[in-house]
Amino acid sequence: MGGLAGLLQQFQAGGLGHLADSWVGKGQNLPISPEQIQSVLGSEWVRQMAAKVGIAPDALSGHLANVLPQLVDKVTPDGTVPDQNTVQQGLGGLLQGLRGGR
Repeated sequence: MGGLAGLLQQFQAGGLGHLADSWVGKGQNLPISPEQIQSVLGSEWVRQMAAKVGIAPDALSGHLANVLPQLVDKVTPDGTVPDQNTVQQGLGGLLQGLRGGR
């Protein structure tokens, strides 16, 4: 399973499902640390994605920690996981922002 549903499943498996659930739900978004991002997504994945966008892995983890709760919250306004196309559009904008709009 991929997409947002797969990401949320990774948080569940990593013991941080309560954080992801808060982003999907209609209440307040719980924060996540850069270290927790690396723990759930894996340091190798973070390293590879950072290389793709041209920033340091620690910087990517920090950016993701800041924007992931908001991004998930925005694409799940009614508390349910949307279709894959909606999520991809949001992630594309996130990656453009990380690249500085290049």
